[in-house]
Amino acid sequence: MSWLMSALAGAVTGVLSGFGVGGGTLLLIYMTAFAGVEQHLAQGINLLYFLPTAATALPAHIKNGYVDKKTAMPAILAGLAGTAAAAWVATTLDVHLLRRFFGAFLIYIGVRELFRRPRA
Repeated sequence: MSWLMSALAGAVTGVLSGFGVGGGTLLLIYMTAFAGVEQHLAQGINLLYFLPTAATALPAHIKNGYVDKKTAMPAILAGLAGTAAAAWVATTLDVHLLRRFFGAFLIYIGVRELFRRPRA
């Protein structure tokens, strides 16, 4: 039964990833809060999950003109450097501290979204 719930969570978060909503973050929450997966392991699974889901959604976004290559390249290069550094730090942190950082991040994003004003 747990494989069925994991498959369902993967399917739902896959749809959200296709929309560009950050389904991987939601999958990470599912794995740590509901499936009992340890934080470090869930993060590794999440990274592996992201590769095929992004590769599947990207052609449609490129085809529809939703990727600005001039903007994307500096972001990609900076992102590569940032993820290398953050992955190293994350693997050295205590799992409880890592969970607190992730929880604080989610609270910050949630509060920011609640009080964000629509652009004109």
